[in-house]
Amino acid sequence: MAALYVLYESASGYSLFSAKGIDEIGQNVEAVRGSIADLNRFGKVVNLVAFSPFSSALDALNQCNAVSEGHMTDELRSFLELNLPKVKEGKKQKFSLGVAEPKLGSHIYEVTKVPCQSNEFVLEIIRGIRLHFDQFIKNLKPGDLEKAQLGLGHSYSRAKVKFNVNRVDNMIIQAIFLLDTLDKDINSFSMRIREWYSWHFPELVKIVNDNYLYAKVAKYVEDKSQLSEDKLLGLTDVVGDEDKAREIIEAAKASMGQDLSPLDLINVKLFAQRVMDLAEYRKKLYDYLVTKMNDIAPNLAALIGEVVGARLISHAGSLTNLAKCPSSTLQILGAEKALFRALKTRGNTPKYGLIFHSSFIGRASARNKGRMARYLANKCSIASRIDCFLEKNTNAFGEKLREQVEERLDFYDKGVAPRKNIDVMVSALKTVESNENGEATEPVKGDGGEGAEKKKKKEKRKWDPEAEPEKNDRINGEEGGVKKKKKKSKGGSTDGNPSATTEEKKEKKKKKKSQKEEESE
Repeated sequence: MAALYVLYESASGYSLFSAKGIDEIGQNVEAVRGSIADLNRFGKVVNLVAFSPFSSALDALNQCNAVSEGHMTDELRSFLELNLPKVKEGKKQKFSLGVAEPKLGSHIYEVTKVPCQSNEFVLEIIRGIRLHFDQFIKNLKPGDLEKAQLGLGHSYSRAKVKFNVNRVDNMIIQAIFLLDTLDKDINSFSMRIREWYSWHFPELVKIVNDNYLYAKVAKYVEDKSQLSEDKLLGLTDVVGDEDKAREIIEAAKASMGQDLSPLDLINVKLFAQRVMDLAEYRKKLYDYLVTKMNDIAPNLAALIGEVVGARLISHAGSLTNLAKCPSSTLQILGAEKALFRALKTRGNTPKYGLIFHSSFIGRASARNKGRMARYLANKCSIASRIDCFLEKNTNAFGEKLREQVEERLDFYDKGVAPRKNIDVMVSALKTVESNENGEATEPVKGDGGEGAEKKKKKEKRKWDPEAEPEKNDRINGEEGGVKKKKKKSKGGSTDGNPSATTEEKKEKKKKKKSQKEEESE
């Protein structure tokens, strides 16, 4: 039976074990499982051959990353070549190496030609080695192995979640959630202050429609009985319109509302101030969201807007998840309930989800909304992938994609031919390079020069109802004879002579008659 060596990667270094006399504990997995708990029995079968400690914590992290990716490092290769029997080329090897990772085993075999195996039997032996590892290594102090495992675990996890602080899409998700919550709270609080202050000054609701402005006026006015011409300037500063301020003063004089106590007016004033603070914080939060979107997903923000782009990222879970979504999924993102209801009832599936809030869908006609949503989802998918995987922070691609969507809208409405994708992407790359170099670039094909003139001619070829009668007259007048000649020349004549065509037809008829007579004979 071939000898079995087992490679074990610990937090402190590489170790190589030999498993001899496997027949004593049995070949099946259950027998191995039962013998693992007993160190005396397990130690007779599995022996330590060699141990190579890692030089530093950084070296341990690099080795751990390589093993997890199934890659054999130079240190591991030298360790195996030094301690394993030499491989004889062209002959069957009398030993095999047991590893925990099949990918690592295949890479070891490709490089060193050492036969590797990874099965339940080998995994059970590695589990026993892990259980009694501190007993195999001499001069190992208690607690050293646990410290090494803890340090390597922290550094490995930290390296896996390593990210750029300026490109954390989690902040966008939290900001858009908070923005939606603030909108609901501000609306409900504004309705509450309108209802509360309307007991005292009911006419103010019809004069001031804006919620934020209503709260400011309610805080400034307080008691309507004390509102006079002396407060006209201050009220004009609050409202921003002198006529509206005079209207408020006149309405306060003839108001039908009831009087409130000073304590009630103080509570109304405090609540109005709270609504104003929430509205101002909402504006600051929106500015923060715009800056974060321009840092993390500038192309998506330039294409579809900061709020809609943030909602797409939030619904997908992250920018990476959104980049992985195909455009068909992105199109109905946010309309999952309608989709599954349509699949269940065998009805029409939804055409759009969150992207419906984009201005492009609203500008499209009713018959083109579905096509516009599909096209916009395609461009959003491209923009999200560019933002996710492009290291440069630029919105040039988003601007060009937005121009494409605008051209598509014109194509649906007016029939203007849009540019090709390759021309748009080339022009976007040119703008990125020019922004980096700070130099003016030459006109790109599709943006200027001969290409632009050709495309302008194509755009002019759209259908024009006014020019249609002239075109029909020209066809009937000048080109009519040419078309008639072409129809007559189908018989085979190229010179356009009608007498020649009639002679050929007669000859063909004669040939057919002669053939029929021969067949009848």
